Amino acid sequence: MKLYSTNNKSSEVSFKDAVFNSLPQDKGLYMPHFIPVLSDEFIKNLHTYSLQEIAYTVAEALLKDSIPADDLKSIIEDAINFPAPVVALKDGNYVLELFHGPSLAFKDFGARFMSRVMAYFLLEGEKELNVLVATSGDTGGAVALGFLGVPNTQVTILYPKGKVSPIQELQLTTHGQNIRAIEVDGTFDDCQELVKQAFVDDELNERFRLTSANSINIARLIPQTFYYFNAVAQLQLEGKSDIVFSVPSGNFGNIGAGLLAWKLGLPVKQFLAATNVNDTVPVFLAGGEYQPKPSVQTYSNAMDVGNPSNWVRIMDLFNEDAETLRKLVKGYSYTDEQTVDAIKQVFQENGYVVCPHTAIAWLALKDYQSHSSEDNTGVFLSTAHPCKFPEVFPENIASKIEVPMQVKELESRTKQSVSLGIDFEGFKKFLLG
Repeated sequence: MKLYSTNNKSSEVSFKDAVFNSLPQDKGLYMPHFIPVLSDEFIKNLHTYSLQEIAYTVAEALLKDSIPADDLKSIIEDAINFPAPVVALKDGNYVLELFHGPSLAFKDFGARFMSRVMAYFLLEGEKELNVLVATSGDTGGAVALGFLGVPNTQVTILYPKGKVSPIQELQLTTHGQNIRAIEVDGTFDDCQELVKQAFVDDELNERFRLTSANSINIARLIPQTFYYFNAVAQLQLEGKSDIVFSVPSGNFGNIGAGLLAWKLGLPVKQFLAATNVNDTVPVFLAGGEYQPKPSVQTYSNAMDVGNPSNWVRIMDLFNEDAETLRKLVKGYSYTDEQTVDAIKQVFQENGYVVCPHTAIAWLALKDYQSHSSEDNTGVFLSTAHPCKFPEVFPENIASKIEVPMQVKELESRTKQSVSLGIDFEGFKKFLLG
């Protein structure tokens, strides 16, 4: 597998180099030079394959000879060892549950795959790998658990002060060992900018082997394609087609992976990019200017992103053809008030509890269907377990949420974090410390 920077299509690096370097020095993002189309036979018979078999087929097609077949199978079997079921609701739509991994969020797919790929490539005797990650909520917890105890690896997680839920903060700050957390007095965008600046700082790159665990890393994006194919496989068993995926969107890695899956041959009728009031992309998809802006704090905190990094990848997938992109992807945005109302409505109609991010995806799907006269199979992605957001739910709904044992165990731990501002020199000094 060879990759180029979105800022220089003539560049060429190996998958290993792209994984470890994360961000090209020209500040683009890595993309594969060639995206294969999976065979019609495989697509038509997805329902005959397990999630792990689908994952291997997709990864092998993309990675080619970057990782030998047996090693790649072992990585996938170890990383993707939890289900991603499609659940039918009473309203006729389906929810794709992506919160069955150890951190209770869809980020487990990317973080676990990436950590094992990095461990595979990291040669004995090489200098310590320093993983930098900015999180608006769920990424940090998934990365912490994915890399916890991985030899010769140090992980630094930056998160915005007061803008993650209490459970998310415990998932970021209570592990110790090779995981450390920085509480930044700013927004997610500020955290993300600090990480990006670190990657192009000569002194830091001379001292450390820096890489990212954010969705800017191509190794995070590839495994997120797996659950789209697996969802279609499950729906094939029920004779469903004309699938519409509604995706909660923040940094746009999740829907970016869906669009990569579409390029690989996934049969999809429509994608819906569902955001909160951080609506940079929905405004653009509706025909406006693409104008990044400061992020606003909401109940759906993992989506509080005003300048989504992965948007350049999505535009690159479509060769900057905005009109073609707008036909396949529709954008929707919602307020906190609408989000809470949706949580209540989903529970009332279906007896099902959704987190605030998932509620926004459900709203977008309902809006799309209300204005469409064509048949479709609606699937909205549930990206996090609702137990992570207890303060959002009315008491009658909160009482129905089953709190997993790993969350109860977290509550007995002590927070360990360092507080920093948004100036890069302070962050750099900490890293060099």
